[in-house]
Amino acid sequence: MALVMGVDSSTQSCKVVVVDAETGRVVREGRASHPAGTSVDPEAWWSALQDAIAQAGGLDDVAAVSIAGQQHGMVVLDAEGAVIRDALLWNDTRSAPAARDLIDEVGAAEFAERTGAVPVASFTGTKLRWLRDAEPDNAARVAAVALPHDWLTWRLRGFGPGNAVLEELVTDRSDASGTAYWGADGYDDDLFVRALGHDAVRPRVLAPWESAGTLPGGALVGPGAGDNAGAALGLGAGVGDVVVSLGTSGTVFAVADAPARDTTGTVAGFADATGKFLPLVATLNAARVLDAVAGLLGVTHDELGALALEAEPGADGVVLVPWFEGERTPNLPNATASLTGLTLASTTRPTLARAAIEGMLSGLAVGLEAIQAQGVEVRRVLLIGGAAANDAVARIAAQVFDAEIVVPAAGEYVALGAARQAAGVLAGGPVDWTVSTTRAVDPDHRPIIRSQYDAVAALRATES
Repeated sequence: MALVMGVDSSTQSCKVVVVDAETGRVVREGRASHPAGTSVDPEAWWSALQDAIAQAGGLDDVAAVSIAGQQHGMVVLDAEGAVIRDALLWNDTRSAPAARDLIDEVGAAEFAERTGAVPVASFTGTKLRWLRDAEPDNAARVAAVALPHDWLTWRLRGFGPGNAVLEELVTDRSDASGTAYWGADGYDDDLFVRALGHDAVRPRVLAPWESAGTLPGGALVGPGAGDNAGAALGLGAGVGDVVVSLGTSGTVFAVADAPARDTTGTVAGFADATGKFLPLVATLNAARVLDAVAGLLGVTHDELGALALEAEPGADGVVLVPWFEGERTPNLPNATASLTGLTLASTTRPTLARAAIEGMLSGLAVGLEAIQAQGVEVRRVLLIGGAAANDAVARIAAQVFDAEIVVPAAGEYVALGAARQAAGVLAGGPVDWTVSTTRAVDPDHRPIIRSQYDAVAALRATES
């Protein structure tokens, strides 16, 4: 039985799975925490990776390994391969003015055409522009720019200070597509230099299933992937599948044959890990919406779901627009949440519970509509994340999204996607693994949910 290893180096932790390359069955696991914050020393990721690999039984019997990681983070290296400053993560917003500057200089439509995405604070290119303007001495020292998974793959292969072969940095299409300086024709040198101020080494973009090389013990190394592309691969998502992830923040992404070119910037036209594309919309408010309302009502998440199902669709006119921490879709960073439609009759625990779930899902449904507007086919919705385990969330999702809702069994799908990529590198092409599901819910569209939500959200947007 050949074993492969998949890694998910996320914002909060490093997860490692060792699986049977033929079936995808997990045989060993490991985990280590990452430090909090939006600016982190990458050495902390390297230490966590080594700890998690050790917990998972090590690499001695592993035939191939691949690393998926949080997208967009800026890792800048000097000529000796040393990290120049802490990496700015995707959720570091200090580069928001830099994003506006780049759009003003190049144009949103031009960015969308050349890279598939309009710059926002999360993208690597905007962080490089911030570095150029805020820390010019550090910017001048930059000899290479990598993303988190690129840098970890490089370190795992034995490179770094003391063996600084910068040309051995590699990445994949999915992570490169989140930089705002890579497009269908490869790196856009003009956009990169416009961001940093000078040229520098960028990781070589490997093809799907192409090996990055071998470890000293002989294990093949895969190209890796961005976290969302890793999740799509782990889920076995194909064209027509939309993944709705209910984490701290929310994401909606779909596998598509053609790239998205959304000049509004709502849809990021990313690539996936298989040679296709992964248009994506992100929201700032997802599972924590349920945390807030469950805490207010003094109930668990399961109890919140049971309460919600006692109320009718539309929650008797009660609407929660859940912009508790501002919002990215729509782009309203200073917005706040609102609860409207309350009467003496409708102010009940069930209606508040249902309004919370309907509001969270409606915000994500807005993102799905933006993806559909790019010509993306929707066949079914794969609901993942901690909140997806709640039966009420799945049932109400079928009323909001007007599509079949499939809830895969709980799992580390980013790490499993990396493992599946490693198995594909070993096999010389994609491999098929069975993904088990916990439930499927047929479409049960209730237009009143979205009609109420859209009316209130439009009004709130004009006020924010």
